Amino acid sequence: MVIDSGDAYRGPWRMNDSEFLFVDDPTVSINDNGVIAVAWADLANMDILLQVFEPDGKPRLREPLNVSSSPGIFSWLPKIVINDGDANQIYLLWQDIVFSGGSHGGEIFFARSMDGGRTFDAPMNLSKTIAGAGKGRLTSTRWDNGSFDLVMDENGDLYAAWTDYEGPLWFTRSSDAGETFTRPQHVAGDENDMPARSPTLAVRGNMVYLAWAVGEYSRANIHYSVSHDGGLSFASPQEVHRSRGHADAPNLAFCGEGVLHLVYAESTRGMFRSYDVFYTHRATNAESFAAPKAITGHHSAEFYSAHFPEIDVDGENRLYVLWELAPDRRLRSRGLGLTYSTDGDASFAQPIVVPGTGEDQTGQNGSQQGLLMRKLGVNPSGQIAIVNSTFEPSVSSHIWLFRGELELN
Repeated sequence: MVIDSGDAYRGPWRMNDSEFLFVDDPTVSINDNGVIAVAWADLANMDILLQVFEPDGKPRLREPLNVSSSPGIFSWLPKIVINDGDANQIYLLWQDIVFSGGSHGGEIFFARSMDGGRTFDAPMNLSKTIAGAGKGRLTSTRWDNGSFDLVMDENGDLYAAWTDYEGPLWFTRSSDAGETFTRPQHVAGDENDMPARSPTLAVRGNMVYLAWAVGEYSRANIHYSVSHDGGLSFASPQEVHRSRGHADAPNLAFCGEGVLHLVYAESTRGMFRSYDVFYTHRATNAESFAAPKAITGHHSAEFYSAHFPEIDVDGENRLYVLWELAPDRRLRSRGLGLTYSTDGDASFAQPIVVPGTGEDQTGQNGSQQGLLMRKLGVNPSGQIAIVNSTFEPSVSSHIWLFRGELELN
């Protein structure tokens, strides 16, 4: 389904005076009943837009709703959560390029809807910093925007984390459905000690896991910390696995059995080279993660790089993993790879290219501001929702929604 379309022109960066004429940055969430919430950025108007789709695919809203409502300020890279049991509750986190006095613009904004996306409360600034919140620094001159995450637990409590350009990793939570949030606490990372980037959260009961990558280091490993008191305090950070490669872009998910699953990308030859997707897990009561294994399969031979993976779990504890496919070192990603495991982690199916992406799509994948996206949603029944954006310079840009189920072997 084409959700939105626009021009495809990106002018030179002039902060909020830049001429960016395209649509981009889709994110998706699907609830137990198959209701799908999609948000994306309309950069020509500097807005975050939302549409909700009923289980039959019909849009709930006559027109997409402007959630960010910040004229003259770029809003981009949203992350969305729809309540599994109540499709009226929809929550959004995004990055506004607010310049508050520091060298980099960025604040983390949150808004909620309690009426199915028809209206949203006024956006709330969670970060309130001058440090450029939402920037996941890779080097002093390269970073991905969208370096933040938002998840909900089984009780409806919300958890958010983000990094800023200087490197600190921040965490906050809400126990009143987004009415208020706790004061952000510093979990890890600083300017001099490997800046944190790309945080990911997973929650089960009082256990909150927070994992992240690090910048400014060619042999970076994935780090994590755990809270046993619902996020009131976090243990000292640890490494998931130590290797000589460059690990990046982690993503966490709990399954119903209490196993913590983790995917990330790693380049054995160092930063800015070809990446493969790796998988590992931490069993209930285990003291460490299992040895990681590459799951990219034949995509590792057919494409230059597979990067920025995401993982989700259905009600039968089946795992689904999505990633960006780059056909050439010089090109942006084009197409999305997808695999699954029906036995909880022991083996993964040979990956496919998501139909309608790759060779079949028009233009390269979007996410011009950074590839730290959340494009995959899976509900307990195994219904899948995937979003993507495409950008064909000087021709058109599009937001796409793919719905379906895999034929599991």
